[in-house]
Amino acid sequence: MRNGIIFVSPFIVGFICFVAYPILASFYYSFCDFNIFQKPQWIGMGNYRALLNDELFAISVYNTLYYTALYIPFSLLLGIGMALLLNAKVKGIALYRTIYYLPTLVPTVAASILWLQILDPSYGLINNILQMIGIKGPGWLADPRWSKPALVLMSFWGIGGTVIIYLAGLQDVPIELYEVAELDGASGWQKTRHITIPMITPVILYNLIIGVIGALQYFTQAYVMTSGGPANSTLFYSLYLFRNAFQFFHMGYASAMAWILFVITMVCTLLILKSSARWVYYRGAK
Repeated sequence: MRNGIIFVSPFIVGFICFVAYPILASFYYSFCDFNIFQKPQWIGMGNYRALLNDELFAISVYNTLYYTALYIPFSLLLGIGMALLLNAKVKGIALYRTIYYLPTLVPTVAASILWLQILDPSYGLINNILQMIGIKGPGWLADPRWSKPALVLMSFWGIGGTVIIYLAGLQDVPIELYEVAELDGASGWQKTRHITIPMITPVILYNLIIGVIGALQYFTQAYVMTSGGPANSTLFYSLYLFRNAFQFFHMGYASAMAWILFVITMVCTLLILKSSARWVYYRGAK
């Protein structure tokens, strides 16, 4: 027993110092007026009440929910569609899978700088292509109406990791089901709808939860590419939290925001898990 505790003690000490203590401290600070330079002053629910009257807080919530609602459905459809294509038995399929996965290896900051050039309204690649076919491209990141869709479009660049997970799920679908369906005269779409999709619903559930959690914490790309502009159209929740914590040093206010984000994320996750009983199929489950 003693030897076991000694061996796991580095993890225990690290967990207490770098995980448990920061979590508990942030919860306490969320009820305090704290700017890291002075001792925290207890103000009760003051930070939470202030958030309700904070216009930028409301804007950040709206932007984050807008991005999540736009990104999640399209990422699921695109991820499943690409996985189905990459699951085809054609020559050189391993190369195609590798090429599609490569963008996920590019560091986020480097990819953001690259997409700044691609989305440039004057000489960017996308608008140049649109101009060739007679379409005037939008302002993208320079236009408040297009800034969030532009970031959603960029997010599809790194969807390769999600596609790989779907692809692994497709490998687990029993081939016998497809053979029986072919004998019954099922079309390709019917096999996809009634066999493939139901059999990979556990994978869809996993990617849905991970996608929602990631979207609610969207930060790096907006910080690097727009810093919340134009006109606060890309001021996402995590970015506003970062500003309060490390630019304005309103640590108590930022801690309250962090716990609100935790509650929102937890509620969304629980709702998805609650709904999963209606549409997720677990093979072998009674």
